[in-house]
Amino acid sequence: MTDPLLDPQFFKDPYATFTRLRSAAPVHKVPTGSKGRYSYVVTGYAEAREAFADPRLSKDTARFFTGQPSRRNLHPAVSQTMLATDPPRHTRLRAAAGPAFTPGAVARMRPYITEVVGALLDVWAPGEQVDLVAGLAVPLPVTVICQLLGVPGDDRTMVARWSNGLFAAGESDRIDAASHALADYMADLVEAKRREMDDSLLSHLLVRSAAGELTGDEVVSLAVLLLVAGHETTTNFIGNAVLALVQHPDSLARLRDDPGLIPTVLDELLRFDSPIGVATFRYSTEALVIGGTEIPADVPVLIAPGAANRDPAQFPVPDQLDLTRNAKSQLAFGHGIHRCLGAPLARAEGEIVLTGLLTRFPEIELAVPSENLKWRQTRLMRGLDSLPVLL
Repeated sequence: MTDPLLDPQFFKDPYATFTRLRSAAPVHKVPTGSKGRYSYVVTGYAEAREAFADPRLSKDTARFFTGQPSRRNLHPAVSQTMLATDPPRHTRLRAAAGPAFTPGAVARMRPYITEVVGALLDVWAPGEQVDLVAGLAVPLPVTVICQLLGVPGDDRTMVARWSNGLFAAGESDRIDAASHALADYMADLVEAKRREMDDSLLSHLLVRSAAGELTGDEVVSLAVLLLVAGHETTTNFIGNAVLALVQHPDSLARLRDDPGLIPTVLDELLRFDSPIGVATFRYSTEALVIGGTEIPADVPVLIAPGAANRDPAQFPVPDQLDLTRNAKSQLAFGHGIHRCLGAPLARAEGEIVLTGLLTRFPEIELAVPSENLKWRQTRLMRGLDSLPVLL
């Protein structure tokens, strides 16, 4: 048996695989990586929510891989981010970055986000065919998170390219090279901010470092994580949401006629096509049981929000986009102490994009057959390489 999460068809449409696995059991043992290795994949909603909050599932990847031979050459600033830590270190790191992503902080950023969205839409005209991913879904979140961190404008395209390279499934050399390029760049930028402080998030992290709350390496690692997590997920969210709407004309018309509904339907759009298919690495620190499946100690456990959000036990008729559905319990941003720190920012960007897009171009349509769309080749992210639309 091969890893079902690395099948080419899985990247194109993971939901058939998720349904097959979940229908048999909410937790599955599957082969992964080298011969003889395996992990457990959690596909049921209740089981995923339980697993997200279970302290016996550690995110300390450095501890898990200690003593194991590795051919990888990931930069430590990428391989040992806050995502790969447990409390109390995780608690300390999250507290340092958290104030920048509170609802109040995000509210203060909304005018800037609106300005960026307007500028991106200004270059489009009715009747044009455009790539919504390249022209809107990628540049908006990159611009916003780079502005927040203090990344110079001329560097943002290059930084986004390195970030994208981190998710090149099956291309370990490309991933490793991108990790070093991005980490080295961010280390240089941190040093530049240290010499000339400003009002950027990087400078605020350096203040915490000077107070002894963060090490220098932790500032660089946090900067890398916030940059990558701050735009990759949102890029996928925007692309997936627009695709879902153009594939469901009645839903599109509903929002076009009443844009005030957009904030209330973001959870359903996130549920329907989650920007995270399979959450980042966890492993069992002791034997446990989830969903009736016995999981031994010291094995990887992969939680799949994309599967959990289509669990009919939680969301009736889950393969149907239903803008009247109460989907607040969706798990696209995870759950528990590792829930996505930037969720408020992602929601604000999604809301402002959809409002601007449907106001400017109310008759937007998909420009190619759905089966011709190309998806990113990574099991972690669920996102489009491109989205050709007719304005």
